[in-house]
Amino acid sequence: MSANRTKASLLEELCVLLARHARDDATTAIADLLVGREESDMPPPPSMGGTRMTLIAQGAKRLAYGEQVYDYRAGQCLVASVAVPLKCQFIDATPERPVLGLCLRLQPAQVAEMMVQAPRGTFPDGDDITSPAVVFAEASVELLDATVRLVRLLDQPRDRDVLAPLVKREILWRLITGEHGPIVRRIGLTDPRFSPIAEAVQWIRHNYRAPFRVEDLAERIGMSPSAFHRNFQAVTRTTPIQYQKKLRLQQARLLLAANPGDVARIGYLVGYDSPSQFSREYRRMFGTPPSQDGIRFAPRADDDTD
Repeated sequence: MSANRTKASLLEELCVLLARHARDDATTAIADLLVGREESDMPPPPSMGGTRMTLIAQGAKRLAYGEQVYDYRAGQCLVASVAVPLKCQFIDATPERPVLGLCLRLQPAQVAEMMVQAPRGTFPDGDDITSPAVVFAEASVELLDATVRLVRLLDQPRDRDVLAPLVKREILWRLITGEHGPIVRRIGLTDPRFSPIAEAVQWIRHNYRAPFRVEDLAERIGMSPSAFHRNFQAVTRTTPIQYQKKLRLQQARLLLAANPGDVARIGYLVGYDSPSQFSREYRRMFGTPPSQDGIRFAPRADDDTD
């Protein structure tokens, strides 16, 4: 990206490109890319769009999602992780100054592939799976730059088939690592390749006390050990063994709250044969050994109201 490209200059070029390529049916020569031009404020019928990014280049759009109403304008985009009913209306659209925008459909398989291939530590732990299915945010300069280059390929048929998939991957990367990241990563989890991982997670949750070999669990769900390890980390942001350890220690803390003086037995109940290992890993996770944590949970003498 040229260092002197500003958001304003990128939006200006994008408007020129969109105005040139907008068609009544919004389709383009690039798969999954739709281009829109609206010259009237008349609201279109409610839509059930799928997983997508929608970007406004000129004008504004008012959108009703659930009980909330949002206005988003030039330089802002929407990302939807599921097909949800949306009612929208264009704002101040005229033939002289139409609302111009684009929509890029986001394919779960492509998101899943990028999640698997991303270097370890790329994504933060603890994505909020309860976050809204639709998110609005400012488009970054990097995202706009990649979007302009994608639409520019509509004028370059010789390069389009080779370069368009690469630029779409860049756009997806900007989304998956940016402000929209958690909602975009959720799209990837709907890909069928993650179904075996969900099965593995369920097995570990039901058998968290029992030791297991990663190779055996991979065979159980029909994946090679390397593919299983890679995909498991992409979904859970941790390894299978670390995931089991977190379950054990979280359960131990719950048991400790009810039985603060029974540290050794609690360690055994959650799967630890070695009290010292249990204490060491408990302290590493919660910042204090279970014996001291137990003191904090123990009832005080002045709590006795008898």
